[in-house]
Amino acid sequence: MHKIKAIIIFPIHFLLQMINLGFWATLIFVLGLIKLVIPVPPVRRVLSFITDSFAVNFGTISVFFIETFNRINIDIRITGELSKNKWYLITANHRSYLDVILMIAFAQGRVPSPKFFLKKELIWLPFVGLGAWALDMPFMKRYSKEYLAKHPEKKGTDIATTRKKCERYAQTPTTVINFVEGTRFTPEKHQAKKSPYQYLLRPKAAGIAFALAAMGEQFHNILDVSILYPGNVEHPMMDMLCGRMKRIAIDVRVLPVEEHLIGDYFNDETFRHSFQQWLNTTWQQKDERIKQFLTSS
Repeated sequence: MHKIKAIIIFPIHFLLQMINLGFWATLIFVLGLIKLVIPVPPVRRVLSFITDSFAVNFGTISVFFIETFNRINIDIRITGELSKNKWYLITANHRSYLDVILMIAFAQGRVPSPKFFLKKELIWLPFVGLGAWALDMPFMKRYSKEYLAKHPEKKGTDIATTRKKCERYAQTPTTVINFVEGTRFTPEKHQAKKSPYQYLLRPKAAGIAFALAAMGEQFHNILDVSILYPGNVEHPMMDMLCGRMKRIAIDVRVLPVEEHLIGDYFNDETFRHSFQQWLNTTWQQKDERIKQFLTSS
C-alpha cells in the first residue's frame, strides 16, 4: 500500500516542485537582467527587494507542498532573539538538498532574506545558478596555495573581491548561509571520514572563515542551525517527494560574533589554528545539542 501511494505521489509532487522552482527562478532572472541594464542604485534596491521576496515565496510554497503531501509540521526551536533588521551568518549542517529550501522558508518573518556563498562553478547549474546570480549571491573564487606561490601578488584578492561584492549588503540587512560540512551527511561518509561526532561530519573551516573575513564586521550574530530528519536519515529528499517524510526539525542557537573569529585564515597560521579549535568546539556542542534534541522529543 505504501509503495502504491509513493508511486502516485512522487510524479505529482516532483512536477509541482519543479514548476515552483522554474516559475520563480525565471521571474528572478528576468528582474536580474533589468538590474544589469539599469544599474541605478534606487532601481536596483527596489528590484532586489522584489527578487528577494520572490525567493522567499519559492521556499514558502515549496514547504507548503511538502506539508501537504507528507502531512507533517516542521518543528522549529530557537534559543535567542531574532530580528528582520539585523545581519546574520548561518552555519548549518547539511543532510539533504532539501536543506536549502528549508533555510529559505525559515527566513520568512524571522531574519532577512538569505544569501548563499557559492562556488563559482555553480553558476552553470540550471535555474539555481542564474537565479543565485540575479539574487546578488556572491560566487567565491579561492586561489590554491600552489597558485598563490606562483602569483604572490594575488594574495588577499579573493577576499577583497568577495568583500566588494558584499558591499551591496551594507545598506540592507542580510542573512548569509554556509553549510560548514561541505557535503551532505550520509552514514557512509560519516564512517569513511571517521567523524568524531555522532550526528555530524567534520566541519570545514575555510568557507565560514572566508565569509567572516569578507563581512564579519557587519554580522550581528552567528546562527548555529541544526537540520534533522528523524526517521528519514538515509534518503530524506526522496522520502519527502514520495510522501514518506515523518518529521523535520530545525534547531537554532544565536551566538555572538567575537573579534577573535575575524582574521586571515589562509595566510595566518596562528589564526587558522585558533579558528579551527573554535569551530571544532562549536561542532561538538552542536552534536550534543542534537542528541538532547532527539532524546527529549
